[in-house]
Amino acid sequence: MPDQSDLFGRGVALFNAGRFFECHEVWESLWKRAGGADRQFYQGLIQAAAAVLHAERGNPRGAASTYAKARTKLDGLRAEYMGIELDDLRGALAEFFAQALAGGGELPPRPKIRRRD
Repeated sequence: MPDQSDLFGRGVALFNAGRFFECHEVWESLWKRAGGADRQFYQGLIQAAAAVLHAERGNPRGAASTYAKARTKLDGLRAEYMGIELDDLRGALAEFFAQALAGGGELPPRPKIRRRD
């Protein structure tokens, strides 16, 4: 079985490739074993991925409520977490959902996770 950092990296790659269901599945295995702030972080990422998926599937209510849950989890964490630029991700998610939930048809570009160098 891959170690936690391998699974986390795989989830990040899947998220950035727009494979939100798959990254959710990968991160869920990490979330189930985590505690404290790490658990909160994984849950926030999982909820963010699920919220984008709801938006893609034309479910704005599900997207809005799931994004609100993700935001609550992610907003309580520091600017950089587990090697990712969490402030950038929070901003990208906020921009995506502001546009996606405003309607108007086509969804904006999907948010990406940037890793800290």
